[in-house]
Amino acid sequence: MTAIAAVGLLTVTFVSGGGRGTASAEANLADFVPIQQVPPNVVTPPPAARASTGVFTVDCGTNRNGKFSPDNPVAQPGIRNGAEHLHDFVGNLAIDANTPNEALAVADTTCRNGDRSSYFWPVVRIDQSVRADRDAQLAQALSTTQPKVSCPRVADRLPAMPTSVGSRVRSDLAALDRQIAAANAAMTASRGRIDQRLNRSVIQQLRAERATTIKRIATTMSRAGSRPTGLVSLVDCEISYDGLHAAHTGDTRAASGANPIVRCPSVRDKLPEVPAPAVNEVNRTLDLLDRQIAEANQRLATSKGEGGPNFAENAVVGPLRAKRIAALDRIAIAIGRTAQRPAGLEALAPCALDTRPVGEQPAEEGDDGATDEPSALPEPQGPNLELPNNTGRIVQPSKVLIEYRGNPTSTVTPMPMFLRALTGDSKPISRGPANARATWTCSGFADRLSDKYPICPDGSQVLRVHDFPGCWDGQNVDSANHRDHLAFADPATGACPADFVAIPQLRITISYDIPRYIQLRGQYALDSFPEENHNPFSDHNDFINVNSAQQMKKIAKCINAGRRCG
Repeated sequence: MTAIAAVGLLTVTFVSGGGRGTASAEANLADFVPIQQVPPNVVTPPPAARASTGVFTVDCGTNRNGKFSPDNPVAQPGIRNGAEHLHDFVGNLAIDANTPNEALAVADTTCRNGDRSSYFWPVVRIDQSVRADRDAQLAQALSTTQPKVSCPRVADRLPAMPTSVGSRVRSDLAALDRQIAAANAAMTASRGRIDQRLNRSVIQQLRAERATTIKRIATTMSRAGSRPTGLVSLVDCEISYDGLHAAHTGDTRAASGANPIVRCPSVRDKLPEVPAPAVNEVNRTLDLLDRQIAEANQRLATSKGEGGPNFAENAVVGPLRAKRIAALDRIAIAIGRTAQRPAGLEALAPCALDTRPVGEQPAEEGDDGATDEPSALPEPQGPNLELPNNTGRIVQPSKVLIEYRGNPTSTVTPMPMFLRALTGDSKPISRGPANARATWTCSGFADRLSDKYPICPDGSQVLRVHDFPGCWDGQNVDSANHRDHLAFADPATGACPADFVAIPQLRITISYDIPRYIQLRGQYALDSFPEENHNPFSDHNDFINVNSAQQMKKIAKCINAGRRCG
């Protein structure tokens, strides 16, 4: 395979508008283009005197272990099935929507150098029935769909609630509820249609309100000695078109979930207010409970097919219950030393494998916008792990090339551990294309990228090239919109914006062997949100850096020295 541009960021002139404004159930032949018709558009800024020209390569495999999930731990932390489409995961084996950083740092990995980072992207599927005429069915579903906001829960991500600030924090959690209710009231104006302008306006206002409220919660609790971490990741919300799933209820088969997980009752939002002397011990035990769940889910992910039908219950779920009983008893004892001992915590100990029927989702409880209604989205189903409108055989990548690259104008600074990053936009139809990026090409055509699915010549592979931002604000591992703490370098010069520093710039190139007749018929497509309908311009990729500080220094040193390492 020809390498894509040796150093620096890509400058791309888009070859199409990159999106459709209406809902359509199948990939559209207008979304496919012969790669020879795409003019060369990749520009590599020339290296300056202080350029860092090295490349550090990581081999994390091609997801042959089968870690698939519709979670998005970067953009929608804490929301199970938040992506509404399936992702390939390589690297960290413990990660799901709820995995804490402490569990990520000790998890197993598919990467050969011990890199525990998580790299994940939407799967590509081949579906030879994808040309079926479902337009009328989807149009009807959209006509009756009420878009709603979907936000990460805050109450069950908080540390122990000190008695001295309980009333203030609960007041702010109630304010989060009211903000979501107001946003949903505003969204009634777009019932039956997709309104980018309204969506952006509602989300921007809601994000600003939540940022203020969540920051106040963090400040209040920190001053009382129970400091929350990572709450900025819970600020952003999405517009959800769950009603569109109603047009696709007949496509799933017998249950066979992707990466079965344990579901456990939340504990943090069920505890009483905690007296000051017990706060630290309760927080340590809450963190332990989170790690226990992450370890159990990793065990499930790495032991598929072992031990017969009762293996998971006997080897994972039962031992987890015993551990949780001990941890919950420890919390009750800690609180009971200086206040009334809480009763009934042992009821929160039992966990269960998710074996619910298709379409049946658990009701959420609690504050800050949780819904009491079941979700419209079922778990992935059948041998192909299908979801509504995301059907067909998953294409296994033939190669996944993960590269950390240099900057054309300066040396690079090591990334901080637990840095969150994303590239592209999963919702260019419902949010607008400002953050979307062209990613598609064919092997042998490294000088061009398209925002359409490529039709490649015989002997050429379909490629996706995902470039991540290579500039960091020097302080934050995440931001309220998951983007502002990072930036792309200047496309002409490669220089970072003022007040940003260059970091190892991540590029992930994914190769596929897709039969040419499938390409010509428009029968391969990206998993997507229902309103995006396999739009190739909705391609995206997400990353959490779990390289150790020592390993990241090694990566930066290699790049700054102009070497090729791996």
